[in-house]
Amino acid sequence: MDAHQTPDAAVTLPREPVHKFLKPLSRFLHVEASSGIVLLLCAVVALVAANSNVADQYLGFWKMHVGLTIGDFTLDHSLKHWINDGLMAIFFFVIGLEVKREIVMGELQDFRRAALPLIAALGGMVIPAGIFLALQAGTAGQRGWGVPMATDIAFVVGCMAVLGRRVPAALRIVLLSLAIVDDIGAILVIAFGYTEQIHWSWLILGLVGIGIVFVLQRLGVRSIGMYTLVGILIWLGFHESGIHATIAGVALGLLTPARAYLERGIGGTLMHMASDLVHGEEWETNDHRAETVKKYRWLSRETISPLEYLIYVLHPWVAFVIMPLFALANAGVVLSLSDLTSSVSIAVIAGLAIGKPLGILFCSWVAVKLGIAGLPTGITWRHMTGGGLLAGIGFTMALFITSLAFVDPDLLRATKVGVLIGSLISAIVGMTILATAPIQNEQKLSTGMESAGG
Repeated sequence: MDAHQTPDAAVTLPREPVHKFLKPLSRFLHVEASSGIVLLLCAVVALVAANSNVADQYLGFWKMHVGLTIGDFTLDHSLKHWINDGLMAIFFFVIGLEVKREIVMGELQDFRRAALPLIAALGGMVIPAGIFLALQAGTAGQRGWGVPMATDIAFVVGCMAVLGRRVPAALRIVLLSLAIVDDIGAILVIAFGYTEQIHWSWLILGLVGIGIVFVLQRLGVRSIGMYTLVGILIWLGFHESGIHATIAGVALGLLTPARAYLERGIGGTLMHMASDLVHGEEWETNDHRAETVKKYRWLSRETISPLEYLIYVLHPWVAFVIMPLFALANAGVVLSLSDLTSSVSIAVIAGLAIGKPLGILFCSWVAVKLGIAGLPTGITWRHMTGGGLLAGIGFTMALFITSLAFVDPDLLRATKVGVLIGSLISAIVGMTILATAPIQNEQKLSTGMESAGG
């Protein structure tokens, strides 16, 4: 065999005992529905622990303070705060990356295709917030108007995976695009709806950091380590300014380049050059092999965009570490009958289980009737109804906004109960509607269209 031909079947890599565990783990981590399963398990663990004999120890653990002191400057916060304001900034960074990907090269780059999920998402944000405010106007609970607005994409993907072929491919695309628009709405809600006081000196520091990112990009700096250091500076500026620190993550995500540094096709040439070097006589006599490997490793990474690379690297950490930790720290609610019947809880349930699907359906119907958008092939209004209900699963973002909206423990607890019940109702009813919907046989549809054309 030619030295340059190295198909997978011909390459025998060393196998260690640990690979027996890593291979199935890797497969599990790359199944989208897996993150929803892990998130659900962590939510259940948090709920059980908070309502058990170890409740005080469990809830007290997340209140444990962790601090950093440098001279006269001190950052001292609870473990829960570090998760919600620190680790969740990485979660929002990935959201920023995904939003930019959809705008630059995904469903949201073409208005005709983006019109339906865009308009549906707007209805799915405005009407739930309106229902909540109608039920809570004039009370202390009205600050929670943003809670029922967002969709938890991990749980939605998990539900669709369970339903399998019952969910048309086009509906998956609509719901995923809708969730992206939802995330944009949630980011705006956090930035403008739950920011009370701004410390301008710290905000200026954060904005200077963003300016530094622009300069580094113009200078052609490609070091992820350098951008990470500047990102920490931006996070600190936003965190201390009073604007929620997760906005820094979104800003950095949107600033990440979506195009590769090296031109398409050059990657194959580089790999061929590397193969010539490794398999040639020069490799054995080369005194700078480590430097050469580092150079080719850098070149190979630059054949894909930083945006694509970072989504691939960070997604498992966000899905299987950060979001589960968030659930463990925030879903531990002490359940009581008074919380189940609380007006705030009922308002959240109504917003998620009624307002969300109602807003999505009504605005989609208006868009279709006005000719602004059309239902994709294979999707019926029954599918849209089921999908609208699945969009009412608002776990992660809803709990996050809850922590920003309320300080009062009674309101905080009742709102969390509403989120959990509203999301559960939305999931059960939505999955039931989609599970009983007729399966659209796409192969028969395409065959029929070809026959008609012929």
